[in-house]
Amino acid sequence: MTQVRPLEMNAGATALPMLPPPPLVAIRDLSVTLGGHIILRRVTADIARGKITALIGLNGSGKTTLLRAVVGEYQFRGEIKYHCGHDHSKPRPENVGYVPQRLAVDARLPLTIRDLFALALSRRPLFLGIPRWVSARADHLLERVGLPGMLDKPVDGLSGGQLQRVLLALALEPSPELLLLDEPAAGIDFKDQKKFYDLITKINEEMGLTMLLVSHDLNMVNAHSHHVLCLKDGAIACQGPPSEILTPMSLSLTFGADTQLFPHRAVSI
Repeated sequence: MTQVRPLEMNAGATALPMLPPPPLVAIRDLSVTLGGHIILRRVTADIARGKITALIGLNGSGKTTLLRAVVGEYQFRGEIKYHCGHDHSKPRPENVGYVPQRLAVDARLPLTIRDLFALALSRRPLFLGIPRWVSARADHLLERVGLPGMLDKPVDGLSGGQLQRVLLALALEPSPELLLLDEPAAGIDFKDQKKFYDLITKINEEMGLTMLLVSHDLNMVNAHSHHVLCLKDGAIACQGPPSEILTPMSLSLTFGADTQLFPHRAVSI
C-alpha cells in the first residue's frame, strides 16, 4: 500500500509570515468641508478589527465630524473602505451601532424603556401594542448592559449613567460589527463613568466588537483603549498605542503645552 507522507519543508525554506487581518475600516486622505469651512484635512487612519480606538482632541478639532463621515452622514473627499461582512459595493456598512452624547428624543416624554425600544425596533405604532419579540430582545440587551428587569422603568426617572447604558443597548441591535461612541460618558459622574467604560471594555472583549470612541477623559482612554488617534485642527497630529501617545510630548502636539495625564485613584463602591 502506498503511504502518503506529509509535505515537509525544505531545510532552506523560510516560513511565510502571518499577515495581520485588514482593519475593519481604512480611512485614506479624508477631507470634509462644511459651509465653506474645511473641517477635516487629509485624515488617514485605520480602525483595527476587534479593538477600541480612541479619538481625542480639543473641541472643534473634527472628532464628531469624523464619526459622521464614517457612517456616511457627511460627504467627503478621499476614501473610507470597509472590510465588514457585507456587500462592499455599498457606500457604508450595514451593521454600525452609534451611541450619542444624549438622547435624540425628549427624555421628559412619558415613555418607558420598553416604549423606547419599541420605537427603535418596530415600525408599529405604540397604541397598537408592543410585539413580544421586541420586549424579549430589549430585555436581553438590557441584561447585557447591566440593567436587568428595567423594561417598564420611566425614561425620565433614569440616572445619567443608566440612560447611557440604555443608549448603548439600543446601539447593539442589530448585532453591529462597528460601534461608534461620541463622548458617551459626558455629563455622568465619575463613578458611573468608570462603570460605563468598564462595561464597554467587557463588551469589546466578549463580542470582539470594533469600537471608535470619542472621549475627553485621557485617563479613561489610557486605561481602556488599544489605539489612539489625535486630531488637531482637523488633521491627525499623532497616532499609536496609549503608552506612546499619552506622553507629555504627544499631548502637547494635540492640546498645547502643559497638558498632563493625572491617573485617578481607585474608588471603592
